[in-house]
Amino acid sequence: MEKQTTHHLLMVRPANFARASETVADNSFQEVVANESFTAIGQRAVAEFDQFVVLLREAGVQVTVIEDTVSPVKPDAVFPNNWFSTHADGVLVTYPTFWPQRRMERRTDVIEQLGERCTISDHIDLSSWEAEERYLESTGCLLLDRTARIAYACISQRCSPEAVHAWCERMDYKPITFHGYDQRGAVIYHTNVMMALGTTHAVICLDAITDAGEKSKVTDSLALSGKRIVGLSQDQMDQFAGNMLEVETAQGPLWVMSTSAHAALDQAQLDALLEPPGTRILHSDLGTIERYGGGSARCMLGEIFLPMQH
Repeated sequence: MEKQTTHHLLMVRPANFARASETVADNSFQEVVANESFTAIGQRAVAEFDQFVVLLREAGVQVTVIEDTVSPVKPDAVFPNNWFSTHADGVLVTYPTFWPQRRMERRTDVIEQLGERCTISDHIDLSSWEAEERYLESTGCLLLDRTARIAYACISQRCSPEAVHAWCERMDYKPITFHGYDQRGAVIYHTNVMMALGTTHAVICLDAITDAGEKSKVTDSLALSGKRIVGLSQDQMDQFAGNMLEVETAQGPLWVMSTSAHAALDQAQLDALLEPPGTRILHSDLGTIERYGGGSARCMLGEIFLPMQH
């Protein structure tokens, strides 16, 4: 049985954060840069990134840091979880992205670097789906219950239903698709801003799913797979409380989130996440990355499930 969480994360240190980003068009969490210089914003983003890495390593997480290349300019490179996923059987998948500028984030040198330390038994490249306008931005779109083999996906222009079903058929997962909207009525661009799946808990903004049938499909599936639901409000989702990740450490489970997300949660929610005993919460200030990147802690973490070479 595959584990839900990993102790090994890949992160990309940004070189041109938020510079001329086109993704603001469909990401209502992201702000257009107006009165600040890209240089100042970029420096703050790198400082936030570096501090986040320090905290993760201090907490016992193995972090592989990759330097973003200066050219071509990749404003969203700090969010690598949108272009690849890895799996315990040694499979690495690369994905079709909706925005053309994000396609440059797929780097063969990063895959080669991983292959030097991990066993990659198969590389499934789905980028050709872009020619058919089938988009699927990895674990931004696919919330994977790796143990129960269920993939939850909020349909958007970055997450085509045909792509979800084709992926699930290929990878032997059961698809659970639905539609989600924020409190402004905008389509939720990535499933992982409204939902997080841990070993025992599912954090989810059920208010975002307006169709009653879809909502019960999701809650029934979570209940059947034994997940305890921690419900989020729309306001909490806006503070990136849905964009968290459970990781594994030698000291026990660790929920990773931004300081903004942590501040948005109430005590009952925090208490729920701290079960079973020994579970910890790590939060780091990602305010600049959240504001101008439109993503938070989860988006910055590429999970490495590949077997390590001995």
